[in-house]
Amino acid sequence: MIKPSMFLGLVLLPGLLLPMLGRAALPAEVDGQHLPSLAPVLEGVTPAVVNISTRTRVQVRTSPFFDDPFFRRFFDMPSMPRERIQQSLGSGVIVDAEAGYILTNNHVIDGADDIAVTLQDGREFVAEYIGSDRDTDLAVVRIEAENLAELPLDDRDGLRVGDFVVAVGNPFGLGQTVTSGIVSALGRSGLRGLEYQNFIQTDASINPGNSGGALIDLAGRLIGINTAIFTPSGGNVGIGFAIPASTAAYVMDQLLAYGEVRRGSLGVEVQDLSTELREALELERIGGAVVTRLGPESALAEAGLRAGDVIVGIDRRPVENTQGLRNIEGLLSVGSEVDVVFVREGEEREVRVLIEEDLDARISGRRLDERLDGVVLARLPDRTRAQGSLIEEVRRNSAAWEAGLRAGDVIVAINRQTVRSLRELRGQFPVESSRELAIEIRRRGRAYLAVLK
Repeated sequence: MIKPSMFLGLVLLPGLLLPMLGRAALPAEVDGQHLPSLAPVLEGVTPAVVNISTRTRVQVRTSPFFDDPFFRRFFDMPSMPRERIQQSLGSGVIVDAEAGYILTNNHVIDGADDIAVTLQDGREFVAEYIGSDRDTDLAVVRIEAENLAELPLDDRDGLRVGDFVVAVGNPFGLGQTVTSGIVSALGRSGLRGLEYQNFIQTDASINPGNSGGALIDLAGRLIGINTAIFTPSGGNVGIGFAIPASTAAYVMDQLLAYGEVRRGSLGVEVQDLSTELREALELERIGGAVVTRLGPESALAEAGLRAGDVIVGIDRRPVENTQGLRNIEGLLSVGSEVDVVFVREGEEREVRVLIEEDLDARISGRRLDERLDGVVLARLPDRTRAQGSLIEEVRRNSAAWEAGLRAGDVIVAINRQTVRSLRELRGQFPVESSRELAIEIRRRGRAYLAVLK
């Protein structure tokens, strides 16, 4: 069973369909002249593109009352859910043959209990989960195997609209399938479900079933990871999206180093520069992001920026809108220094700031306590006016998952100590490993207690 789409109007791509069979093949040569062919390039590419299959065990209960622990306890009903298996297929790219690292989409392996990788030569391996990043829909898994082919990421700049590209996938266990097209646009955004969006748009025929496959140029260089198509009807309409190699390389380096992506933060909230705002601020330029709020200890606040300033460039890259700023910010390394260009009262100014990590906005649980490995904690949105720390993500089969913690829960106390914010939660650690970790949560207005030993 193929997983449903994560995006409205988009279909996630666990594979390329077979080429149309009704088309007549061109001859190899005409009047003694060889016709151009992609075959030589693909011979070195396709062995590095793999099929990824996953199995996820899903609990199925006969009654919604079984989800209520108080109901089960009152009627002395044991927790005995039925179980069914969900299967999903996708693609991946071996980017490091020596280490066995494979890059794919997060949604291909998200929540999987078992991950299997099948190579072009038919060999099959159980994959080890290394890390994933939901914000960019990328993940890294690893296999132990010899004689692997690889297709390293090519994160050099220079890709242009109109360049020819080739999409390669290994879906459904059918083997490699290949389609070609051109780069239709660069820097595309607007897809729901992802925080950072800077997609390559292509008209290479990408149909449902190709997530995690390779987008290459005519030299056989890996320039992107296929991730989604836009489709109002469920079929291919010539609008496909791939994650650029530069983004994939940064995310992969972070996942290999930390098991997560540690992102720097400017500590600023912004909004798009509308016509009304541009007139009110007496600005001639169209692009930019208006500062609406700065964290009191943020890098930009310390550099002197204030609400009403318009950020127009970061690190020699133009900022066209809010999403553009978020995309750049998401790739800023912690500890790096960048130049920020902004406009105030019609005058363009520039400051240099040190990029730091905002641990009061988001942090992985493993950095607080090993028992919270697989948990991502985040600050509650201001609009909720609630207190506590949001559990943004819980990895299946982790200790936190087995204890009953789920994404969307709000932590309100640790070991009977009230937690009103993520900052207060961080202040509760470290906790001695010999002491139980009692976590009080709120879930849909009800209180629950989870204990991690």
